[in-house]
Amino acid sequence: MLRFNRYQGDHMQLSNDFLLDPGIHFLNHGSFGACPRPVFDVYQRWQRELEAQPVEFLGRRVGDLLQESRAALAAYLGTARDDVVYFTNPTTAMNMVARNLFRDRPGWRGLGAGDEIVSTDHEYGALVRTWRYLCAESGARYVEVPIPLPVSTHADFVERFWARVTPRTRVVYLSHITSPSALTFPVSEICRRAREAGILAIVDGAHAPAQIPLDLQSVGADLYTGACHKWLMAPKGAAFLYARPEVQPLLEPLVVSWGWESERPGPSRFVDWHEWQGTRDVSAFLAVPAAIAYQAAHDWPAVRERCHALAVETRARIEALTGLPPVSPEDASEGERWFHQVFTAQLPAGVDLSVLKERLYAEHRVEVPLTELGGASYIRVSIQVYNDRDDTDALLAGLAALL
Repeated sequence: MLRFNRYQGDHMQLSNDFLLDPGIHFLNHGSFGACPRPVFDVYQRWQRELEAQPVEFLGRRVGDLLQESRAALAAYLGTARDDVVYFTNPTTAMNMVARNLFRDRPGWRGLGAGDEIVSTDHEYGALVRTWRYLCAESGARYVEVPIPLPVSTHADFVERFWARVTPRTRVVYLSHITSPSALTFPVSEICRRAREAGILAIVDGAHAPAQIPLDLQSVGADLYTGACHKWLMAPKGAAFLYARPEVQPLLEPLVVSWGWESERPGPSRFVDWHEWQGTRDVSAFLAVPAAIAYQAAHDWPAVRERCHALAVETRARIEALTGLPPVSPEDASEGERWFHQVFTAQLPAGVDLSVLKERLYAEHRVEVPLTELGGASYIRVSIQVYNDRDDTDALLAGLAALL
């Protein structure tokens, strides 16, 4: 229990840095994140600087400022500065990527009838809709590999997924950490096999940056998108797309603006094409280095471990309450973990999720998402540095009363 006494001390020190309503037990960091006050202050300073002289800021300085910010982000991700570009969210970045893949390019035949995109049935709903929309127009197939719960081992996942890859498969697309089930998929091995097979590998890493150590070169994806506003705790509206240099020419911009046929080209056409989208507030992008620095200053690997320990304990308490089995094996070593700071637990059959969610919030002041997957109901719980056992006790008390 000593570990949690220390965790409580860190919680008390850092929880005051957050702007969250103290009257709410906020166990839903995974949806939109939460930005600490020192980072938010940097964000607002950039906004005030922009407003003080918009022409100077957007007309003359913004390119250099974004380059500095991308350099800090790229170093954090283990990649090169000009292989990363900012987007407002991963969904927008992935829409740009997906739309380009259905068009012919030099060295790339656009996806069409008979081609397959192989994915899983645990993917983020907005992007599932993106792929289905584009496949319906083109005749390509979006293939969802069923990943039944409970999962067993990473090796079993890889074999189950790869068994659905066929000679018609041209793209594999899957989450690093899934949204509905909060499972960490072994994406590096999938990317390695895809590279050997000449298949494009795309990873949705919205929940990965700062929840797990992330080195994009080790992951090996051709394309990887992640959110900075979730576990990295940058302001809302900060996300990124990484593209391997060999695939960057495939990606024409979603918004054609001054970066296309640029009069002042920079060192990267990829950045020129996608960074400038007309007048917009880039302050969230510029605050990303402050978010990285904030976590570095507070020994974030240790914070992650203490959050994970509380997540392990809370998951076990929910399972003891419901009598239902875990959705993944018990805690494992870092490289084999199925969950980190966010987890799911199954709820009893027949629960009205909308009523349960409403009453947890109204009667117990607990903010937590409830989801359905594969015909079963689940609760998804996020543990961030501002959470402690008071929050998880409130959740368990609410579940005990309402279930």
